[in-house]
Amino acid sequence: MSNIQLIIEERPSDIGNFLVGRLLPFREKRLVGPFCFIDHMGPVTLNENENFDIPPHPHIGLSTLTFLFEGAVMHRDGLGTAVEIKPGQVNWMTAGKGIAHSERTPEYLRGTVKNMHGLQIWVALPKHLEQMEPEFFHADGKDIPAWEQDDVNFKLIAGEAFGRKSPIPVYSPLYFIEIKNKAQKTLTIGEDLFGESGLYILEGGIENDGNTFGPKNFLVAKDSKLCEFTMLPNSTVYIFGGEAFPEERFIYWNFVASSRELIEEAKQKWLNQEFPKVPGETDFVPLPPQSKNVK
Repeated sequence: MSNIQLIIEERPSDIGNFLVGRLLPFREKRLVGPFCFIDHMGPVTLNENENFDIPPHPHIGLSTLTFLFEGAVMHRDGLGTAVEIKPGQVNWMTAGKGIAHSERTPEYLRGTVKNMHGLQIWVALPKHLEQMEPEFFHADGKDIPAWEQDDVNFKLIAGEAFGRKSPIPVYSPLYFIEIKNKAQKTLTIGEDLFGESGLYILEGGIENDGNTFGPKNFLVAKDSKLCEFTMLPNSTVYIFGGEAFPEERFIYWNFVASSRELIEEAKQKWLNQEFPKVPGETDFVPLPPQSKNVK
């Protein structure tokens, strides 16, 4: 019997500069563990006149995680942070009660041809921490736990698994794992996982119970403890998961909360431009039309 509960294919979503492949949220599965939003960004080539430019925009009730495969993004936020993220590094911004940030092509890459490719992820905060003070953490690639086992390469980008712990300061039990191989290999890793679990195929493919799945598929497991699959040669997969929250989460635009009231407060606060400003930036992304429902 297959352990796959749900197959989610990337769905195109326009973020202004280019299309991304959206995995979460999905109508039949809003969250996997605490992960409430996953976008596959690119791969895309931007010409000399194109840049990745997302002006200041707000968040509440979540942590953002940016993980790049190619390219570079300059992050600035209302805490005064100004950090460039490059491939293999991790930007982890915890919004808590509210933060605004911008994401842009660094100045030295403007006017050049550049590639962009990566994952943009939101992790919902547990209810008792939704109103915590905002924080920012940056990890270099060399600080992320990485190891090889049976000719398979593992990287624990965030959380805890396999007896290891990432330095990213997460706020609920979770894991975000990269797995790469060259030769075909069958993995049985369920004993190292917990809670809900989903597997995203970036490159190559996997076989499970006689079925083959290729890139751009996100496979949600029925039971993380039964996680077993065969990786086809030269594959790269990512496993997202962790303990689910007991309460529902509502999502409106960039806001995530356990109550509609918190989202309504954040909407009004952004309309009034009461979030701390991003130093040196005066433009901002306006609130979407009020007819858009809180989901």
